This record gives sequence, C-alpha cells and structure tokens, in this order.
Amino acid sequence: MALFHGLSAFPLTPADTNGSVQDGLLTRFLDRIVEAGADSIGLLGSTGGYAYFTREQRMRAVCVAVNHVDGRVPIVVGVGALRTDVAVALAEDAYEAGADGLLLAPMSYAPLTEEEVFQHFAAVAAAGRLPLCIYNNPSTTRFIFSEALIARLAELPNVEAVKMPLPENDDFAGELARLRDITPKHFAIGYSGDWGASNALLAGCDAWYSVVAGLLPKPALALTRAAQAGNLAETNRINTAFQPLWALFKQFGSFRVMHAMADVLNLGSILPPRPVLPVPSNERVRVEAAIDRLAQLDT
Repeated sequence: MALFHGLSAFPLTPADTNGSVQDGLLTRFLDRIVEAGADSIGLLGSTGGYAYFTREQRMRAVCVAVNHVDGRVPIVVGVGALRTDVAVALAEDAYEAGADGLLLAPMSYAPLTEEEVFQHFAAVAAAGRLPLCIYNNPSTTRFIFSEALIARLAELPNVEAVKMPLPENDDFAGELARLRDITPKHFAIGYSGDWGASNALLAGCDAWYSVVAGLLPKPALALTRAAQAGNLAETNRINTAFQPLWALFKQFGSFRVMHAMADVLNLGSILPPRPVLPVPSNERVRVEAAIDRLAQLDT
C-alpha cells in the first residue's frame, strides 16, 4: 500500500525522566505494530511526544526504529520544531537515518501567518528529500490550515499528504470533496482524532493516523479494514467496542491515556514527560475495563 494510505500507527516514545530513549521498550511497541500488519508507523508524532525531545534524543529514536523495523513497515518521522533551521536539521537527520517519510506540524510561540507557514514547509520539504505529510493539528499548534493553504502546499515538491483533524459536524464527505477538488490527484487525505476514524474511513479518506494503534494495532487494523471495505455493520461493531477508550481519550487526552495503557498491558511502566501528569490512579480501573472490552472482540 502507498505511503500515507491505510492505518498509520503512532507509538509512544518511551523515555526516562531525562528524556533518554528506552530502546528496548520502543522496539516492543514497534514489534506489535509490525506483527499486526499496520500500513505505516508514525514515529515521533504527538503520541510520540516529539516536542519534548532534543534533536539528539529524536535521532536516537529514529535510528533505533529504522534499524529494528528494517524495512518491514514504512516509517514516517515527525520533524516539527519551533525554528525552521531546527526542523530542517531534523528532516535531514530522518533522511540520513533511512526514514521513508516526514510529518510536519507548524509549531510556534508567536502566532504564525499563512505565508510564514508556507515558507517553513517549503524549506523543510526541500531539505528532507522525502515524501512529506502536512500535520494539521490546531488543538496543539493553534494554527488552522485554510483549504487554500493546503492546496498551495500540495503543489510543493515532496508534499504528498495532509493529516486532518476531525471536521465540524462530521462532514467528512464534504471536506474530502473540497480538498480533492483543489489538490493533485496523488495527494493523500487522512484524519486523526481516533473516535472519528470510522466515519472518516467510511467516507473514503486515504488514511487513519491512529493513536490507539500505537499500542493496540490489531483491533485498530480490524476497524480500518472493515471501514475500507464499506462493511458498515462490522465497522459499527468494532467501533462500539472502542467507545470506553474513546471516552477516556476525550476526557484525559490520548497522550496521557496511552501511557496508562502501556502499564496496564504490561508493556512498560513509563510516565509522560513533565509538566504533563499521568491519568489519576483512581481512573486506572476504567483503562483496564476499556482494554478488556477490546480484548473480547473477535477480530
């Protein structure tokens, strides 16, 4: 399957309190994704806590992942940074390490204009020399891509996809139609926001950029394939089993919940980087119940 299509699984980047990557835990997460048959790995995305790591720590994660996966599944690396020169360096690092693609969010402290974002992407896309996906994540960056800006960016060399947030009123069909009308035919349109994934896939989007697939890739892949096949009954059955987990994601944020899930699944006891605090300990029972509900699925 082409890059930026299908299920892209976003693992945590396990690290100690100093930010040093825990290689063994990272490879355990990657093995689950590879063995499940996900279509790509989204390394150092928001779930991977990219903003909390230094360039050297991020390079370590990329090298460990690329060497361990060894071409079995394409790896897309997040290269977002506050400064353009740093993002350029991260893109060059990913290329040199052997990554397959890039994911870029317009991080900022001062609010950015559309022209600033365009120039930022143009520089990173040129330097990275890899297929690049626009990361439209206004909940963290506070920057909202206009459809006109997405169309303009899609004309840049190497910019081949966009990762969209869930649209207002779940109007996936309308948004997909508008974006496809103004972008090149090969340009891939995918969505994040796990609780809306089934509707996005049923509407015909190209990819689900999935948080939960970073730890539970098998049920996430089952949901993806059912929706891609247009099997509404099976899609709804699987998505219903995910509802307790979606509720936790919405309440606490998926980043916090994923750290709790890793512990519940006995994959590793890791804490989110401070100042982010973990899910309250009294909510662990809900995390356990949500995972148990998914374990009961016949997928």
